[in-house]
Amino acid sequence: AMSAPRVLCGGPSETRAATAEIQAIADKVKSQLEEKENKKYPTFKAMEYKSQVVAGTNYFIKVQVADDDFVHLRVFQSLPHENKALALHNYQTNKTKQDELAYF
Repeated sequence: AMSAPRVLCGGPSETRAATAEIQAIADKVKSQLEEKENKKYPTFKAMEYKSQVVAGTNYFIKVQVADDDFVHLRVFQSLPHENKALALHNYQTNKTKQDELAYF
């Protein structure tokens, strides 16, 4: 049998425009963020993201929560066979539209 290609763990991808899939990921961890920040986000629009392949995938997602208020999320999606929920691993608040998504 052929072995699966080895995926090298590299740095995050370039920044890309958010897709419906990325919005769905942001939506799934929204409640985790709201719990940690003890506030509700009526607006939660994913704008852009980076992904990083590790043993699973890290998604760095810039989310608009108000006119000029953004949060950066780091969401970890484990490998499919691990069957784990998406986890909000880290986040940064009080970001602007211009703030570059960087590893955190």
